[in-house]
Amino acid sequence: MTRLSVNINKIATLRNARGGNLPDVEKAARDCERFGAEGITVHPRPDERHIRYSDVRLIRPGITTEFNIEGNPIGSFIDLVCEVVPDQVTLVPDAHDAITSNAGWDTVANRKFLTDVCALFKSKGIRTSIFIDPDPRMAEGAAECGADRVELYTAGYAERFPQGPEAAVADYLRTAERVRELGLGLNAGHDLNLDNLEYFIRTIPWTDEVSIGHALISDALYMGLEKTIGAYLSKIKIF
Repeated sequence: MTRLSVNINKIATLRNARGGNLPDVEKAARDCERFGAEGITVHPRPDERHIRYSDVRLIRPGITTEFNIEGNPIGSFIDLVCEVVPDQVTLVPDAHDAITSNAGWDTVANRKFLTDVCALFKSKGIRTSIFIDPDPRMAEGAAECGADRVELYTAGYAERFPQGPEAAVADYLRTAERVRELGLGLNAGHDLNLDNLEYFIRTIPWTDEVSIGHALISDALYMGLEKTIGAYLSKIKIF
């Protein structure tokens, strides 16, 4: 069954806009789990404009489900992950000034680097996932790098979904089938929401995990966090 990991970056963004500790990011992580989330995702960036490195250290001991840290494996990120030892690390090639993640890795061109990073994290007992575009070649490259999973960058699916779900998901299905053939785990994330999530899961039911932040936290402004997490769970617990 697909698991829901809640990305709490946007909660930290709201806190940082005013200063202080409101909302409390550590409490929000615990509440997400209490309301049914099966994992917590954070994406610390070097400028700490949302989740801070200190947040990651603070949150880690209280996570009782799965802790996923995603980000670009620069030196400070690698050091943080090795210190905190999450359940999963997701490697994302975002620039330091990117508003949000906007592309997956070229796992062929970056094979040596990604292989070394995967080996390091796996030596610490950390499951390693590589963020990729929907391209079977990139999945094959991730397998050659030693990754345990890939995460499909689903912004393109979300953008095209209103014009036709079947066409929107086609490249993702083709890549997901290759991922399964390679024996890798499959995650997905970016711009998934209450409108497009269920179709994705019905089409690719072997998706291990979806990581959702911006849409979920935005919906929670209207529905409340508990009801929102329940609504997202209902979209993925369909089998």
